Amino acid sequence: MTGTFHDLGTFDIPGLVPGRAVRVYEPEGRLPGMPRPVLYLFDGQNVFEDEGSFAGGWYAHEAVDKLLPGSTFIAPLVVGIAHGGEARMDELAPWASGGKGGLTDTLLTWMTDALMPIVHGRFELIGGPIGAVVGGSSLGGLAAMYAHFKRPDAFGGAICMSPAFWFANARIVRFVKGCARPSISRVYVDCGVREGGGRMLPICQDLVETLEAKHYAKGQLLYRPDPRGTHSEKAWRRRLPKALRFMFRR
Repeated sequence: MTGTFHDLGTFDIPGLVPGRAVRVYEPEGRLPGMPRPVLYLFDGQNVFEDEGSFAGGWYAHEAVDKLLPGSTFIAPLVVGIAHGGEARMDELAPWASGGKGGLTDTLLTWMTDALMPIVHGRFELIGGPIGAVVGGSSLGGLAAMYAHFKRPDAFGGAICMSPAFWFANARIVRFVKGCARPSISRVYVDCGVREGGGRMLPICQDLVETLEAKHYAKGQLLYRPDPRGTHSEKAWRRRLPKALRFMFRR
């Protein structure tokens, strides 16, 4: 089963690097009159095929195609948002630290106020946060967690793969701790056990424990330490199908 790719074009985001490419994958098999959910992924250069990616693509379209219609899962529309090249850390790190970061709110404002209306106007999608998930890896995973708690009105879930929760002295943990649990919330977090010399996993564990303290039920939170995981597209490509099955089950 093969869906359709759509190039939405390039966008100039006020305050960020111009010429931002956005590409969409629309799976086949949607039942007539049944809107589908949508997954917004950061680092759009890595979301689909190898071309344009520094170290290989995630092949998210192939993973989505395996969520067969009529099964336990609902295949989402996938929106890949390209990063700003050398400015990637500035836009995906919510807070300034070491002269980098602090522009994530600017990116999120553009996503919610400009991009999401375009996507919803073109495709038949579930409205509100119940139908929208945001995801990414490394800094993209950090930005996804931040986006979900900063804008729970827009994003009802987050996929955070090998997230850079260490940035700015793990400020994301303190940020999430100070936020109320979103009324609609499903969160997936994974990390390789040896990533960062073993230093990334404990920070992920701290964040997950912060979520558990907010009384997430089993079906709302999945934490997945990966004994053989590396900080690489290859590892994220391998783990993505399970993340999708958790996030987009009926």
